[in-house]
Amino acid sequence: MISRLRAQHGSGIEANSYLGQNYIVANSSLLPEMLRVLRDQEEFDYCVDITAVHYPDREKQFEVIWILYSFPLNERIRVKAAYADGESVPSVVAIWPAANWLERETYDMFGIRFEGHPDLKRILLPDDWKGYPLRKDYGIIQQDQEWVQINLGIESGQ
Repeated sequence: MISRLRAQHGSGIEANSYLGQNYIVANSSLLPEMLRVLRDQEEFDYCVDITAVHYPDREKQFEVIWILYSFPLNERIRVKAAYADGESVPSVVAIWPAANWLERETYDMFGIRFEGHPDLKRILLPDDWKGYPLRKDYGIIQQDQEWVQINLGIESGQ
């Protein structure tokens, strides 16, 4: 599969495995075309999850991860690509419609914008919440004090 992907998309693809879990590290410029190939030609027909990891000390602070599953092959694969803070990630809602809520959750928790998403807005937190709780620079006891005071009428317990 990796040979076929490299033949179509060039050398910006690295295959790895960790504890029996296969994953691909891809150059961000190859997405979403490579993800479409994984769905259409390699039979990864289900997007299980989309998430991210925040590495604040890296130039490209975010690693976005697509977890894909193939029902015909009974295989799972992860695709990872690095993005800078403020850089948009192409939406894959057109490839897997279920990615709609997954991309919204990633936006809500990390602040990563998905270009081309049909309705990118917060899904878990209130629309006017300040900050992105899964970023490592968001303190573990931090809350949007102003939102808590205005909307709940209490002082934060933090």
